[in-house]
Amino acid sequence: MLLKLKVVSVVAAGLLTTLALPAQAESLNFTSWGGTTQDAQKQAWAEPFTQQTGIQVVQDGPTDYGKLQAMVQSGNVQWDVVDVEADFALRAAQQGLLEPLDFKTIDRTKIDPRFVNDHAVGSFFFSFVLGYNQGKLGSKQPQDWSALFDTTTYPGKRALYKWPSPGVLELALLADGVPKDKLYPLDLDRAFKKLDTIKKNIVWWGGGAQSQQLLASGEATLGQFWNGRVHALQQDGAPVGVSWKQNLVMADMLVVPKGAKNKDAAMKFLAEASSPRGQADFANLTAYAPVNVDSIAKLTPDLAKNLPTAYGSEQVTLDFAYWAQHGGEIASRWNEWLVK
Repeated sequence: MLLKLKVVSVVAAGLLTTLALPAQAESLNFTSWGGTTQDAQKQAWAEPFTQQTGIQVVQDGPTDYGKLQAMVQSGNVQWDVVDVEADFALRAAQQGLLEPLDFKTIDRTKIDPRFVNDHAVGSFFFSFVLGYNQGKLGSKQPQDWSALFDTTTYPGKRALYKWPSPGVLELALLADGVPKDKLYPLDLDRAFKKLDTIKKNIVWWGGGAQSQQLLASGEATLGQFWNGRVHALQQDGAPVGVSWKQNLVMADMLVVPKGAKNKDAAMKFLAEASSPRGQADFANLTAYAPVNVDSIAKLTPDLAKNLPTAYGSEQVTLDFAYWAQHGGEIASRWNEWLVK
């Protein structure tokens, strides 16, 4: 009998200990590209979200499309919210890799319609702009993409984005006289023929820091750059200028992988990230533009004039749907052209 009492006591004590343990805090995994952009996403979105909801946001990265696809296909999805490029978001939705978004939780009514669909909401948008080194060009200020192909007036190397994604082919066609409303479907023969004329003058960049170094050092006289990177150089006092004419609008999108373990928390996070305050706070930290139209009034005045939102009449919005459909075949041709 004594032994039985001891066993019961031990079991009871164990049960009380279990009941006394605090419930595990709700959390979600946010995956992005790393660097200063993800630092700003953490500061502008994740930290306020945790304060408001108690839901912890675990940072991960960098974004890897192959890894996202493998997770979904295996049924072992470790990511809840992922920052991806706009054309990939459309392609992934077509392939069944994404959850449909809950627009009872997320307010899409104030999101620029270019940057929201059933499976993705904008993270931010930016422009490829024509940047140039003032020390190299002096009083000669290039006005549009045609300057890249005028090596007599603007001598020196040209810095271009090396990946087969929206931007380079479009700027080549614009420089060759194609009207912005006639860009698509892309005339690939014409675009590559135009690029052939400056191929020996091109210095390719693959990341923002590299692009800044090329421009600030003067290794490249002018080129194609993310607007936020040029703005950062100007803030640091680098002798660089920018033309917003024909600025090419690209976007990152936030998506929820199919089978995400914390889907409800993910939808709440997306609501915060796409809110007027969340988008404005991120824009003020990064010089990337907000997708929420109500955020514009909340921007720092000096910053607002350096964002794509101030140059709408000059913009060419890249066709994300076209690239989602044709990106693979374009990439094959692009890679062949690079090594010729």
